[in-house]
Amino acid sequence: MDEVEYDITKARQKKTKVGSFRVNPDGTQERRKIPLAQSEAFLTDLLDKVCERMNDYRLEEDPVTKEKTFKRFAPRKGDKIYKEFKKFYFYSDTYRSLKFACETIIEEYEDEIFSLIAQEAHSLADELCSEKSDLCETPTAHAEL
Repeated sequence: MDEVEYDITKARQKKTKVGSFRVNPDGTQERRKIPLAQSEAFLTDLLDKVCERMNDYRLEEDPVTKEKTFKRFAPRKGDKIYKEFKKFYFYSDTYRSLKFACETIIEEYEDEIFSLIAQEAHSLADELCSEKSDLCETPTAHAEL
């Protein structure tokens, strides 16, 4: 969801034209500008491609708690170091399981993700976890385990 949120934040600055396929009697079509981040075509394309970026993450283990989390290690396009970084190729088997999990979540919760974006929710991951799905552990459930 961090990747989706990053792209949404960038797209909020841009506008796109949308319209109807219906032609008015005078031969014109209704067209209007909306924020790119609210465009169905943009969002569909984003969700189709976001899981490809999971190879930019690696699995890290906290030395104290031994809790494992995925953290982004690759710079984003536009970062100063991006061109140099992309000269190297990194691959991990971890990437496949993270990509599969990403694809599964996107497929199962696509409507909920669209809804959160339309509501301009600020922390998509937290909202998806706590309000729209049962994907995350609650702190009390974690303590009980």
